[in-house]
Amino acid sequence: MAGLSTQENISHQAVNEGTDYRFALGSLTTLFFLWGFITCLNDILIPHLKAVFDLSYGQAMLIQFCFFSAYFLVSIPASKIVEKFGFQKGIVIGLLVAAVGCGMFYPAAFSHSYPVFLSALFTLASGITILQVSANPYVSALGPTVTASSRLTMTQAFNSLGTTIAPFFGAYLILDQASSAMSASESAAAVQLPYLLLAASLLVLAALFAWLKLPEVEQSKSTAQKESQEGSIWQHRHLIFGAIAIFVYVGAEVAIGSFLVSFLSQENIAGIGESEAAKYVAYYWGGAMVGRFAGAVIMQKIAAGKVLAFNAFSAVTLLAVVIFSDGMIAMIAILLVGLCNSIMFPTIFSLAVTKLGKYTSQGSGILCLAIVGGAIVPLLQGFLADIVGIHVAFILPMFCYLYIAYYGLSGHKIQHKNIEN
Repeated sequence: MAGLSTQENISHQAVNEGTDYRFALGSLTTLFFLWGFITCLNDILIPHLKAVFDLSYGQAMLIQFCFFSAYFLVSIPASKIVEKFGFQKGIVIGLLVAAVGCGMFYPAAFSHSYPVFLSALFTLASGITILQVSANPYVSALGPTVTASSRLTMTQAFNSLGTTIAPFFGAYLILDQASSAMSASESAAAVQLPYLLLAASLLVLAALFAWLKLPEVEQSKSTAQKESQEGSIWQHRHLIFGAIAIFVYVGAEVAIGSFLVSFLSQENIAGIGESEAAKYVAYYWGGAMVGRFAGAVIMQKIAAGKVLAFNAFSAVTLLAVVIFSDGMIAMIAILLVGLCNSIMFPTIFSLAVTKLGKYTSQGSGILCLAIVGGAIVPLLQGFLADIVGIHVAFILPMFCYLYIAYYGLSGHKIQHKNIEN
């Protein structure tokens, strides 16, 4: 899962380019790894809590709804927190809030209450949102400005590494333990140890970032604030279409990942247990990690819009195969969609903010709010699966990718009257 991005103008204060920031940068990299790891664990929680509480698919997808709605509801308050306390303290606050969310899984399991689980997920996601609003500027600050993009690319790769490893962690510590439980209460308790371990890790990181001496970073915003009062950002068609593309992309990616364990467990697909199926989720997210490196090379020679459209049409084709086939063919097709996802988020984002000029920062905020698609699309697919079955329900992400293909071919093109001079 791509991290929340920002295009804020940042000025570095007293940053000595000769200073060795490797330890601090390594510490920040753990944040990207950890929030990718935690986000992907939702794909394991969904089938687990669905079985524990005997939920419908629609009810189970409330997990993603509560998690990703935090991006929409907390992003603006998080920016206010960072504005008031600074980026480093913002990271510490985000880590502490996320640790509280992980800790809430213990009473949620003890009380055997699905609403408490959902509250824990929202609290956890709120902390991650604050982290994402805080961390990217620090990565940019730790070293020369000319290499900032390469540092951000590296940290995003570690985010993908987290999403690749998390399914194995969840399979062994949650689904394996739940399968040997004698009652629903014991099965619910399988989440207590993993999330307590995560809470402890977050608290250790909070202490580390409270102690670290990181460079001070400010947003250069006075000019942008004055300029933002002139004209309107809504005149930029390619940005608005891009926000829709981010919405449907994140929604489709999260929805597919959310259904993978249940889909692969079906007798007419792989017929394997949930714990074994969870390990295959790593191939879905791992494909996205591999594809990012390949896409970075390919897009040096081929226009980004064309690559985006090709990947989107490939995803549509693979989902058509999933809907109309069974067994190993459907299994391989659904996992390959992860490879198609690889370049979509950064490509859509970069195309959407192209030539926004003074509106770049504001446009980035709109695109980040569009991540709420990860809350809405999986929920809709869950209700659809309850009506037409899990197989046919994949038609929803198929339509999402069709829109992304349109954006890659035409929707990203800039109308000349909107170009900033």
